[in-house]
Amino acid sequence: MHKIAVLVIEDEEKVAASIKQWLEETGYKVDIAPDGAVGRHLAVNQLYDVVLLDLNLPFVHGLEVCKWIRTQRPNLPIILVTALESIEDKLAGFEAGADDYLVKPFDFRELSMRIKAVRSRTPQSNAGDLLQVADLKIDLAQKTVERTGKPIELTAKEFSLLVFLAQQKGRIVSRHEIAEHVWDLNFDSGTNVVEVYINFLRKKIDKHFEPKLIHTKPGMGYFLKRMD
Repeated sequence: MHKIAVLVIEDEEKVAASIKQWLEETGYKVDIAPDGAVGRHLAVNQLYDVVLLDLNLPFVHGLEVCKWIRTQRPNLPIILVTALESIEDKLAGFEAGADDYLVKPFDFRELSMRIKAVRSRTPQSNAGDLLQVADLKIDLAQKTVERTGKPIELTAKEFSLLVFLAQQKGRIVSRHEIAEHVWDLNFDSGTNVVEVYINFLRKKIDKHFEPKLIHTKPGMGYFLKRMD
């Protein structure tokens, strides 16, 4: 059964830890981002079902993070979780694209209720959640992949890599760019892990199918495209 993946963007360690502990005990899968820059990166480049977002964050303010997520992931539910409680703050949050607004301190049971509520209002599968290249179909909501109607099992990292390549719509992306978007910000691009995962994908996506979709441009990078 798919666990609901939650990204908590919160700079107060104790608050973030308590939210993470409670949600995981309730059955959620939780990642924590300690500032706005990391949170913005993870929300857009990893796959989450819900984002819990503080406002007063280091490096990038929560409202800017919210606006960025909304432009890049239109259907990703965002709940602002903050101590700011004025009507002006709430209006600014909703104008930035938030789906809900929860004021600290709060009861964890209410948080769980709000997560369920925003997810129930979010289309679980629509055109924005589907990527297709030739006969390869990627369902972002269900996190499934199939080719010629046959399901293909991928690990979480393989799936993230495939999604990133598909989102480029045939554009060549370098090893460094892939490393930045698919792995964490401190990823050492001097390793060969990108090549290793590209080969993993080729074995699953291309080996038993035609036409081949994953291509290499020597000295430049990789791209996903049907080559007729």
